[in-house]
Amino acid sequence: MTLDVARQSQTGRTGLPADGTTPLVNSWNEWDPLEEVVVGRADGACYEPTEPGYRPQVRGARNAPFPTGAKPAETIARANEELDGLSDLLRSLGVTVRRPDPFDFSAALRTPSFEVENQYCSVCPRDVLITMGNQIVEATMSRRTRFFEYLPYRHLVYDYWNADQRVVWTTAPKPSMSDEMYREEFWTLTAEERQARMYDFEYCVTQTEVIFDAADITRMGRDVFVHESMTTNRLGISWLRRELEPRGLRVHGLRFPRDLFPSHIDATFVPLRPGLVLTNPDRPLEGEERDLFRSNGWEFVDAPEPKCTDDDMPSYCQSSRWLSMNLLSVSPDTVICEETEKETQGLLRGLGFEVLTVPFRNVYEFGGSLHCATWDVRRTGGCEDYFPA
Repeated sequence: MTLDVARQSQTGRTGLPADGTTPLVNSWNEWDPLEEVVVGRADGACYEPTEPGYRPQVRGARNAPFPTGAKPAETIARANEELDGLSDLLRSLGVTVRRPDPFDFSAALRTPSFEVENQYCSVCPRDVLITMGNQIVEATMSRRTRFFEYLPYRHLVYDYWNADQRVVWTTAPKPSMSDEMYREEFWTLTAEERQARMYDFEYCVTQTEVIFDAADITRMGRDVFVHESMTTNRLGISWLRRELEPRGLRVHGLRFPRDLFPSHIDATFVPLRPGLVLTNPDRPLEGEERDLFRSNGWEFVDAPEPKCTDDDMPSYCQSSRWLSMNLLSVSPDTVICEETEKETQGLLRGLGFEVLTVPFRNVYEFGGSLHCATWDVRRTGGCEDYFPA
């Protein structure tokens, strides 16, 4: 059922306008036909330093020091080649592609609350920005190295905001990122201790300030689901609820207790089309949160076990091998997958999807895969209610 158009046009914040035209910024879910997207870039990228909210480690190497400073030029070039390839594929499908500004992330940061020796990268716009209908929401971010990561996208946001008066632009309150915002003892817990505490849902961020990364959010029409994790806390979910619910949306928290290092939802719970979600068998949804989907007729299908082990991933990649799930929907029946993730491709074809592929494993080291590396600015369609019960 579609939200009442008259009420939407009165608020100017939800749904399509009464004259039927689509705002320049318009995206209500993860699957409607894609019209415009921002694809990240690797220029100027650095290795993330250790900080209270992040402890990078070299895969498969005990006690090996994690690199510092700028990433090598050849590493950046390989990632950029794949990001450009994704951009070319999207353009061939008729999608408008825009890119962030080049940015030098090697500059140190020093604020009254913290300092770090360098910043990170602009490969993953999905972490920083999310579209809610005709509203752009700029996330707080949860790590010190990513405090100013919105800057490479700022001219794009101004372009959208200046070009269409229907575009709403909301920036979440910037956190202090002081020591009090983090729970550093989290990193000293053993696997057994984490297992025993998995239902406590207390990770490396405290509940003292509003914290969320945009990649912890997934949109299903009128209903918005937010993942509580190491990068989004309960105050962040509360802020999103107070911001979005007056605009006619419903905000739900989601928790995956068996994920002992939860960060971002798009390698755990990926809606593919109305009524169908790709789920991670290692991190199932439980209890009332699962029942909400089941009572509204949604089907869960487990992603196949990735063939690669954790040690097969790039040495400096900090994401899990379940990036195999991190796909980009171009329409309700077409998806783009990483070319080596054959098991995921086979499952999706069996579900009736047309599957397009691109090489993307060199991007994995920069924080994600296809969904992470894109920010969908405009999709066709309006705000549907997929959870009437």
